Amino acid sequence: MFGSSPDTGHGNTVVSGQVMIPKRFVWPYGGRRVLLSGSFTRWTDHIPMSPMEGCPTVFQAICNMAPGYHQYKFYVDGEWRHDEHQPFVSGNYGVVNTVFISREPDSVPAFFSRETPSMSSMEVDDVFMRPDAVPRISEADLEMCRHRISVFLSTHTAYELLPESGKIIAFDVNLPVKQAFHVLYEQGIPVAPLWDYSKGHFVGVLSALDFILILRELGNHGSNLTEEELETHTISAWKEGKLYLNRQIDGNGRSYYRQLVHAGPYDSLKDVALKILQKKVATVPIIHSSSKDGSFPQLLHLASLSGILKCICRHFRHSSSSLPILQQPIYSIPLGTWVPKIGESNGRPLAMLRPNASLGAALSLLVQAEVSSIPIVDDNNSLLDIYSRSDITALARDKAYAQIHLDEMSIHQALQLGQDANSPYGFFNGQRCQMCLRSDPLHKVMERLANPGVRRLVIVEAGSKRVEGIISLTDVLRFLLA
Repeated sequence: MFGSSPDTGHGNTVVSGQVMIPKRFVWPYGGRRVLLSGSFTRWTDHIPMSPMEGCPTVFQAICNMAPGYHQYKFYVDGEWRHDEHQPFVSGNYGVVNTVFISREPDSVPAFFSRETPSMSSMEVDDVFMRPDAVPRISEADLEMCRHRISVFLSTHTAYELLPESGKIIAFDVNLPVKQAFHVLYEQGIPVAPLWDYSKGHFVGVLSALDFILILRELGNHGSNLTEEELETHTISAWKEGKLYLNRQIDGNGRSYYRQLVHAGPYDSLKDVALKILQKKVATVPIIHSSSKDGSFPQLLHLASLSGILKCICRHFRHSSSSLPILQQPIYSIPLGTWVPKIGESNGRPLAMLRPNASLGAALSLLVQAEVSSIPIVDDNNSLLDIYSRSDITALARDKAYAQIHLDEMSIHQALQLGQDANSPYGFFNGQRCQMCLRSDPLHKVMERLANPGVRRLVIVEAGSKRVEGIISLTDVLRFLLA
């Protein structure tokens, strides 16, 4: 039963000779209904919090409180939560936030005034970031978190990744390769398994990276094939030719043989995740065969790190406080690739390009840096868009690949091929550029990356959207399974 809210006036109040000090409490992480409770309500009353004007994800309440030490928690959509960015301890009521009220009234921060222009949730998150107040996780706690996640993944199988319904697109190796890439573009998928009818097996995958290698090969060495032959050249012909679609290219441009990486429905989620990480593939086909010799295989699903991360988030959603690492802001964790600071000589530089850079330069960088995407930035390194491997399939639209020269087309022009011509950068009108802040906790980053189609988050500075780094699915799973 919810009790009434205490006096929320801004002036000091005297109760039975005790001076009461107004204190503002803030929950900046969204929700539909947010309540506040604490030692000052004897943990029985729940004080409704109201969304701030212009900032619907930020809730606040002002309470008159006696000077001294207090504990409190937030009740968000039926779940008890605490603010990891404020001081907290473990007490009789679990993990609780703490506050000390002095005899001087708490000043109201300027950014809460009604005259303040409305801010995005990104900017609000940044305002509440207090690096000096973030508790550092111990090595023992980190190992405990990794162990719990490892145990979960080891005791659950790939069968749990299978959706209740859906479709999987696979290509026969005799399909014309250009037609295959057109299907990838039309269906909005980055990869498809390859079926060899004569062998009765799945023999590989066709991905956007293969299209990149084909275009670079044609651009570098030309082709003896006519346009008609290009249109009819099959996947198997490319595979048996000098391009070898079953070869992987390393960071030095050298190729090596790549066999089909697959898993069974009863393989553990951990084994599937490790296959993806160790073999450096985007997806692993889940294949089941009812016969001992592996004949008559059934393609059940394409497993990805996104699906595995979603299982982790779902399993630990109601016990995230028991995994301290999930509460840590990402800037405090050795995770992702960051823009080097001035004077730093070590670290891997973050690949970025301007919109007028050539498409050829972008494709070379994608291959040589072994990355799946490149942030496109302005002269101030503020994020405009992102160019990903999967964007290359847009060149299959209306046979654009036959009409362009990689070094003459800009990234800006290439992106427009797959977007509305009236939308100069997909970033402003869509969800192409998924972003986060350095202050975001790891669990928030994981939940975003678990969404279908999201493979990385660009870390930006609030307001300016200056690129500070990038975190991928691979980064997160490698960190959790280290």
